Amino acid sequence: MTIAGLAGAGGIGFVLLALAINAVYIRVGFPMPNSGRSPSEVADSLVALGSRLKKPSVVAPATWLFTTVFAAGLLAELWRGEPRADAWALVGFAGVLMQNATFAVVEALRFGMAAAAQNRDSIVGLWTLNNVLFGFNQVFLALALIGFSTAGAGVGFLPEWHAWLGYLSAALLFVSSSASPYNADGTNRIAVTGLIGWLGWAAWIVVCSVLLLAGS
Repeated sequence: MTIAGLAGAGGIGFVLLALAINAVYIRVGFPMPNSGRSPSEVADSLVALGSRLKKPSVVAPATWLFTTVFAAGLLAELWRGEPRADAWALVGFAGVLMQNATFAVVEALRFGMAAAAQNRDSIVGLWTLNNVLFGFNQVFLALALIGFSTAGAGVGFLPEWHAWLGYLSAALLFVSSSASPYNADGTNRIAVTGLIGWLGWAAWIVVCSVLLLAGS
């Protein structure tokens, strides 16, 4: 398989796994950020969850692997020796790497909260840290979208409408990220903004992956 084909497969694999993991988290009752639950309710949910947190988390590293493969392949596809386009492609690649690193911390925090659920005082700080970190993480997705969309459109790899999907999704994610300090308690009145932005990011990846596969 070519580099472009591998990158396209990685992008589609990430989207499918991410949707599946979040569906499992919701089904088993894991308290998601910005769900509006109080720390006490979060602690109750984590105690009830028990060891069920482990199973969906097993495949979490695969999502980071897939996104990195996708981003690296896309960077290779967009690298044309044109300084302006290449610089933006590097911004996009950096955004994906920063998102993966941040979400690794978020994933680890989930186990920290599960371990601290018996101590209601400890869970408050961990839950607040989780919510703010989860929110700030969205700015890295915005960077990835802006960087890759600008570079892809600049070299003619991405159609204009696809680039604008990236810009719009990035704007929504940035707005949601900026509001993170006010959502520390898990109550987020503009949570739908971040959700729409993330779905836009997922759709952007799928379309980009199809283009990579088509050109492989």
